[in-house]
Amino acid sequence: MMTIKCYPKSEFALLYFPDSDAHVALNRLNSWIQRCPDLQKALIACNQPRFAKYFSAQAVRLIIEYLGEP
Repeated sequence: MMTIKCYPKSEFALLYFPDSDAHVALNRLNSWIQRCPDLQKALIACNQPRFAKYFSAQAVRLIIEYLGEP
């Protein structure tokens, strides 16, 4: 079970794509998020700023709920 906490976006993305560079991993995670409109709406509803450098604990919980655990 993964720890739900605030993560820097690139660090969190690397959990999903550990063999990628941080920038590439983040681009790929953002692509997955964009392909899931319900997740996008949930992130907006929890006030996760799109260009923030960190995912809040609530955003991390939502991403795991919609995309599965890394």
